Amino acid sequence: MHFYRTSALPDIIVAETDIHSDNRGRFFELYRTDRYESNGIPASFVQENVSISGKNVLRGLHYQLGHPQGKLVTVVSGEIFDVAADLRKGSPTFGVWTGITLSSETGHQLYIPEGFAHGFMVVSDEAVVHYKCTDYYSPLDERGILWSDPDLAIDWPGGTAIVSPRDAAFPALRDISGEDLPDFIR
Repeated sequence: MHFYRTSALPDIIVAETDIHSDNRGRFFELYRTDRYESNGIPASFVQENVSISGKNVLRGLHYQLGHPQGKLVTVVSGEIFDVAADLRKGSPTFGVWTGITLSSETGHQLYIPEGFAHGFMVVSDEAVVHYKCTDYYSPLDERGILWSDPDLAIDWPGGTAIVSPRDAAFPALRDISGEDLPDFIR
């Protein structure tokens, strides 16, 4: 297993898992506390979620303010383009995004720490996405940024995005007040 930080956002960590294949199928280790913790990924996850979506479904960009969530994202089946955007006021990378293709074929995972918005678009016909969270979902703390924010200019892949009415109504980053953004803490 190999861990590395993305060049655009060094707080984002990619875990390249080792997949073991033979005539019976494939196996990979989904999570191991000591290995992940020693590579900068917190050992305390309190909630796990699964999302099943069809081709071109775009979910995001989501974040929580009062109960921020770090997320470890894994694709169990299919392929997605996964995005993280830095929303931390005062961060040297504020407003910068990074994206990576995650698939069940590679088993790679993406760790997105607290203070970042997260979203993904399904590239395959269907994708099953599993993510571990460092805090509980809190509807009152839920926030979002418009997936097509022209200032972020995320280079989403493929066809026409299928977006929920809620996600389509999120504001652009420039229209969000400072009280609705997380702080940069070092």
